[in-house]
Amino acid sequence: MTNLEPAQHFAQKTNSALTDGTFIRLVMSRPVSKELPQKIMARLVRLRGVPNLSLTLRNSTQDMTKNLLMPQVADWLKEQLGEAFRSALLCTTTRDWQFISNEAGVARLVDHKPSETQLLSQDHDKKAFGMLDSSAADWLHGLEILDRDGRVRASMADKHRQINHYLEIVSHLAKDCGWTESLKHDSPLRFADMGCGKGYLTFGLWHLITRLQKQAVRVVGVEARPDLVHTTNKLAKQIGANGLEFVQGDIATVKLPPLDALIALHACNTATDDAIKRGIESGAKLIVVAPCCHKELRPQLGKPEPLAAVLRHGLMEERMAEWATDGLRALFLEWAGYRTKIMEFVSGEHTPKNLMIAAVREREAFVDESARKRILELKLFLGVEHCALDGLLAECSRTRAQQGGPSKDPQTNQTL
Repeated sequence: MTNLEPAQHFAQKTNSALTDGTFIRLVMSRPVSKELPQKIMARLVRLRGVPNLSLTLRNSTQDMTKNLLMPQVADWLKEQLGEAFRSALLCTTTRDWQFISNEAGVARLVDHKPSETQLLSQDHDKKAFGMLDSSAADWLHGLEILDRDGRVRASMADKHRQINHYLEIVSHLAKDCGWTESLKHDSPLRFADMGCGKGYLTFGLWHLITRLQKQAVRVVGVEARPDLVHTTNKLAKQIGANGLEFVQGDIATVKLPPLDALIALHACNTATDDAIKRGIESGAKLIVVAPCCHKELRPQLGKPEPLAAVLRHGLMEERMAEWATDGLRALFLEWAGYRTKIMEFVSGEHTPKNLMIAAVREREAFVDESARKRILELKLFLGVEHCALDGLLAECSRTRAQQGGPSKDPQTNQTL
């Protein structure tokens, strides 16, 4: 039997937040069966001046909406928590509350500091397309995300959500870079989207900076397949996308100008490392990568204690290789002077490769000795002899040798 006390407590917290004006959003996930929505997202809206909890029921092919009056919320929540959904998150301006229930029905409630403090708009008439408003219809239609009537195709609903979420992330990162504080720039911002494929996110990036943020920008999409380059350039010309172009080339060798931002999403294996190096070399203020296919480190990984008993399982070894690869990438970026954060890009229910590394340059590169040492210590602990970003270490070693400094770390004996 489900432990109802955490559910009741969660419902009370939700009602209190709705009453005192601190409610931001509610998300319910981990349904107990495939017949239920994959996720329910709730926000506060006003219908004819009356507050309602507006629910978006996310399914694999389409979303449905439902509105609850305030007196209905508590009973509805208690019916859902544990019985229909095993996880729920309540975000308020003062605290976040998370309801968690296991398959045996044992539930608990945990709280965290607030993830955001800005209240959302209660305007119910605002379109639920986020940043993909009517001004994006031309390229969304050209990429066959919208049908002839301007509606999102059922088969492209996930892609539409992914683009929208991506633009939300980039808009926050642009603010971190200081690009939205002033519209006055000596020259257009310069972005490169490496391995851009069909250009879904490249068009979205151009749309965000040009149409939504009203800034001059030159966006270059780099793609190895000539047919895709031809198709995306044709669409860019058709819609008059000034400042957007696509070129044929690969991440490691394509000629790049100095950049403000370099983005590489789902670049396979060490192509992500190539992108990171190109971003650092080009002086990019912002580097964003979503890694894929972590093959390089797994054959090298040792089994240090006390992890050996866990890493004898192939699945755990594979995940450790992914963790180590992306962890080292974040450390290298920090050593290169970037403030780095790792986040979820797309929901894990769509793909397990859902991690994004975002880095904003804030300091001089390769001068923080503690950051360099963290890289060497992690490699030593895991038994990693070489990785694709070691060229940065080698370059530093050559510089030190020219300056008469040591070329080996005295503790780890690894190349500096």
